[in-house]
Amino acid sequence: MITTGVPGTRLWVVVGATGTGKSAFSLDLAEALARTGPAAEIVNADAMQVYRGMDIGTAKIPVDARRGVPHHLFDELDVTEDAAVAWYQPRARQLISEISERGHDAILVGGSGLYVSSVIHDFRFPPRDDAARARWEAELDRSGPGSLYARLRDRDPDTAARIDPKNGRRIVRALEILDQGQATHGASLPDAPTLWHEDTRLIGLSSPRDELVARLDTRVQQMWRDGLLDEVRALRAHGWDRGTTARRAIGYAQAAEELDGLLTRDEAIARTQALTRRYARRQVSWFRRYEGLRWQEQGVDASVLLDDSGAHGSPA
Repeated sequence: MITTGVPGTRLWVVVGATGTGKSAFSLDLAEALARTGPAAEIVNADAMQVYRGMDIGTAKIPVDARRGVPHHLFDELDVTEDAAVAWYQPRARQLISEISERGHDAILVGGSGLYVSSVIHDFRFPPRDDAARARWEAELDRSGPGSLYARLRDRDPDTAARIDPKNGRRIVRALEILDQGQATHGASLPDAPTLWHEDTRLIGLSSPRDELVARLDTRVQQMWRDGLLDEVRALRAHGWDRGTTARRAIGYAQAAEELDGLLTRDEAIARTQALTRRYARRQVSWFRRYEGLRWQEQGVDASVLLDDSGAHGSPA
């Protein structure tokens, strides 16, 4: 449990699938909190929004649209750096503690399930081994995730069963941990997770599946119209191709393949749409496991959630 900060400050957690309006809702919530009590500050929990220059494809809220609400952990890393959860967890917790010390509430918002879990639950990670990770990443680049997943399945079938076979980065991390002779955390929460912050309010935003799919497909098309290809060109000029995390982001990888002539425009968009839909399904499955998560339909008025009597609910 958090021990620093002013008693009575809260950690609000806004999660849900991509495309459910988490960023806009977090701003509404911050304004509602400021009207009724302590001010609030927003902490990012989207693994790709930590990167400078990755704006269009991550639906990052522009600085001039943040309504004066302080935002943290956006644009923290260069695209050549590794946005590992082991880096993210202590940084996010430090920021939340500092926000609490200022007497403000913190709003953790994002859809990267492992990032969110690492902050809100008593979640510990094995140490890193840069040499082992480099070896596995080199093999991933040579052979793709299939052969690495087969190795992981042979060595740790329980962890393999919880990881997407196409998620090369997570497979590499699991193999890196096994090489150190330690048990992997896989992609799971602790069996009986305990909250890190003593007053945590969990809010999940949802949307009917057919509406969400249509919204996501339209958003991907809009990303291309808004200049995603130009954004990828600019990122490449800053070493994006040398990175191990940023270059695999959904949408960005497909845009790069279009630039390289490996996909047509229609193929790149269609592949991004399919991957985005699948990612949204995984997000919902992840967050459904959270005890005390109060699900709300997209577009809910944030102010109605400030009554303590309704702060917690059951997963949908």
